[in-house]
Amino acid sequence: MTTDSALTPEQILGATEEVLRRFGPAKATVVDVARTLGVSHGSVYRHFPSKAALREAVTQRWLDQAHDSLAAIAAEPGPAVERLHRWLETLFAAKRKKALDDPQLFATYLVLVAETSSTVEAHVDTLVGQIGRVVQDGVDTKEFGPTPVGPTARALFEATAHFHDPAYAAEWSDPQAPERFEALWKLLLGGLLAR
Repeated sequence: MTTDSALTPEQILGATEEVLRRFGPAKATVVDVARTLGVSHGSVYRHFPSKAALREAVTQRWLDQAHDSLAAIAAEPGPAVERLHRWLETLFAAKRKKALDDPQLFATYLVLVAETSSTVEAHVDTLVGQIGRVVQDGVDTKEFGPTPVGPTARALFEATAHFHDPAYAAEWSDPQAPERFEALWKLLLGGLLAR
């Protein structure tokens, strides 16, 4: 049991995830979250002013879990080709793991993501920005040919959507998925390499 004074937003978000897993997005309530924490629902509202704000924060937390490792790859030194491949591969692996390891929670988040399109847009912009950083490094080091960085980064993200867009999650368990990812990567890389 948590006391009201010791309650943190992170505890609330963790409890909300648990409640969503148990009841699903249609039936989960702020009262359920408070009950899980052993506090009044007013205590939850002190940190999150509405159910919508809480759901948006949980969605943001879920989307952000991929950001740290991807941002680290984008920022590290080394050949852009290797970093871009590892970045895309890491994104695919993270999404695939979420979908296959906890399909019920993954389905719940798909509902929440549909409700919070501005959160998703910001998430995508962050990811495209990270790709852009690697592409810019590749252009600067002449690994990649001259290319408009922003549109190229967006095109790479969209071209690989089959391996990270939740709309394709049902196909990620296919044992051939990693092989198909590598085939696409080689095709994309061929278009990027300096000639």
